[in-house]
Amino acid sequence: MLMLAEQLVASFFAAAGFAIIFNVPRQVLFQCGTVGAVGWFLYRLLVLNTVDEVVATLAAAAVVAVISQIFAKWFRTPIIIFNVSGIIPLVPGGLAYDAMRHFVENNYEVAIPNAARVVMLSGAIALGLVFSEIINQMIRNGKWKRYHNKYDRKGLERS
Repeated sequence: MLMLAEQLVASFFAAAGFAIIFNVPRQVLFQCGTVGAVGWFLYRLLVLNTVDEVVATLAAAAVVAVISQIFAKWFRTPIIIFNVSGIIPLVPGGLAYDAMRHFVENNYEVAIPNAARVVMLSGAIALGLVFSEIINQMIRNGKWKRYHNKYDRKGLERS
């Protein structure tokens, strides 16, 4: 459990550090770090409970996107500020490096599975962000309301 706490702190500082690199306003640096830490915590929690890494990355990216949408509304900042800094801990950079190193060394038996894993993890990050945005747009546009009933909150029939 101590290792998980250390990873949580490291992911917080990684996300906040990238937020500094991207010139995020000082007022939201803590929130950027929090988004990254929560995403990484969920990822590690799922992986420790024997969930596949790709599924865990998809779930963590979706949670990062939801929290980013909430923070963007609360702090009146663009959502990209929280999305980018929040997914930084989830990016499979070390695995991508290993895949490229094995390609350069002509060790294709190791390089191809690593590269496939990188593509799946990167795709899971993208899908998680897109999935969350689609749900947000559906809620915001009110298309889900037609599935409830024909009455609004006051009990009056809609036209």
